[in-house]
Amino acid sequence: MEGKKTPLYDVHVAAGGRIVEFGGWLLPVQYKAGIIAEHKAVRTAAGLFDVSHMGEIWAEGPEALAFLQQLLTNDFTDLADGQTRYSPMCYLDGGTVDDLLVYKFANGRYLIVVNAANIDKDWDWMQKTAAAFKVKLTNASAATAQVALQGPKALKILQKLTTAPAAGLGYYHFLPEGEVAGIKCIISRTGYTGEDGFEIYCDAGKAVALWQAIMAAGKDEGLLPTGLGCRDTLRFECCMPLYGHELSEKITPLMAGLGMFVKLDKKAFNGHDPLVAQKAKGLPQRVMGIELIGRGVARHGFPVKADGKVIGSVTTGSPAPTLGKNMALALIDTAYAKIGNKVAIDIRGKDVEAVIVKKPFYKRAQ
Repeated sequence: MEGKKTPLYDVHVAAGGRIVEFGGWLLPVQYKAGIIAEHKAVRTAAGLFDVSHMGEIWAEGPEALAFLQQLLTNDFTDLADGQTRYSPMCYLDGGTVDDLLVYKFANGRYLIVVNAANIDKDWDWMQKTAAAFKVKLTNASAATAQVALQGPKALKILQKLTTAPAAGLGYYHFLPEGEVAGIKCIISRTGYTGEDGFEIYCDAGKAVALWQAIMAAGKDEGLLPTGLGCRDTLRFECCMPLYGHELSEKITPLMAGLGMFVKLDKKAFNGHDPLVAQKAKGLPQRVMGIELIGRGVARHGFPVKADGKVIGSVTTGSPAPTLGKNMALALIDTAYAKIGNKVAIDIRGKDVEAVIVKKPFYKRAQ
């Protein structure tokens, strides 16, 4: 198996991680406990993910904000120091390049965190946009490690290792300089699981020590090492998009249901006019939630049918362990995209009864 390795690769192998290739990286899909046990640990206690494969790009300079305003669909003019904001990034035709997080460190200094499989593509696209602005881009992906400590006990575990005021962090806020187990880190109250938790960034050379310290601190709290398998089922239950599935060059943020992150009243940004036109004309398709009534598991690409014809296809399908049901996200023709509508999913030649339901499928109690 060929692929890039994160600084934690040997740790995963030693812990019994089953390694798979994902977006060009060799990562654990699960450990000995298995995907369901890992999923439940994050919902009830805590899980620790290696997300060092994600990309980190710094944007610095007097026109860094103007650059972000042009590059991204969301609005960053009111972003405060120490605050994080999510945004899609679009091509000029409105198709999606990627979805990402922006961290504001100070006026003129931002960290952009992008999806691992898209680092090179994103970097090229950002450089094209940056050419018109006084902004310096630095790709720090290889030098940066990231782990995600997620679950209701995440804060309790983290507090054993730091004196940083993590408890006072609001959701989508971060501490630019904190120490975890004596290691300098960026501590961010963010995640991709629908649970409370933290994404912790450090120098790549410190990743193993950080991982081992967190695992030791969580030993009595039910903390498990967690892999890509449950990362996907956790985000899926919360209907968080995955690039290449719910978002793509052909699936705009509006079609994906991410309109709240697309500020069409903002001045021009990449893809602005086509997105305005798409909204005015009416979306051709929408990403909707589906619950399977009949037996079977929907998978990416399976056809969705109604009135004897194909009306779309599954973007993600999986059992939802917390719900005990088989669910799906699907891009379907807008004419059929109504909650309560009956549809069928073609599972290997057999039409399985299903119904369109509200998103998200799961939301944690606050």
